[in-house]
Amino acid sequence: MTTRREWLVGAAACGLLLHEARAHSAFGPVQPALSAPDLAVQDMAGKSVPLSSLLTGQVTAVQLMFTGCSATCPIQGAVFADAQARLAKENAGLRLLSLSIDPLGDDLPAMRAWLAKFGAQSTRWAAALPKLKDVDPLLDFLRGRAPGIDRHTAQAFVFDRQARLVYRTEDMPQPEELVKLMQRVAVRA
Repeated sequence: MTTRREWLVGAAACGLLLHEARAHSAFGPVQPALSAPDLAVQDMAGKSVPLSSLLTGQVTAVQLMFTGCSATCPIQGAVFADAQARLAKENAGLRLLSLSIDPLGDDLPAMRAWLAKFGAQSTRWAAALPKLKDVDPLLDFLRGRAPGIDRHTAQAFVFDRQARLVYRTEDMPQPEELVKLMQRVAVRA
């Protein structure tokens, strides 16, 4: 026969395990929200800036990509292009950010060409290059590492206005669902 105390301890342990599983699941809400990693990226102006400075103050959907990709990245670009069009009537507090995971192969001209290919508007959609030493920590933080040669997932990662990761989408999110998710995050903030 289980005592009340044993039952309460067991229930609390199950609650902690459930909380831990939700915070670290492959997709869905990230609870508790996780502050952006302390790393520098090169913005499209060529400046080295903290990643958090590109995320703070707006709800931002982040995608991992590289310009030489011919498989999933062009589809991801199309997803963000569609999301950008859907965000056209929204306030400026909702943004898109493409982060290259190939700082050896990508440079500012390649990133600018990639953004132009998808009609990125600088007021809504930006891109940045992490340093080589920061790619693996970034992938680990986002849990955006995929097995095999193509090292990244096709997920979008949503950050709130305080630069905290609050949601990981499934691979290749539908643009309308991504926009709705960003809107919900903006309302909660």
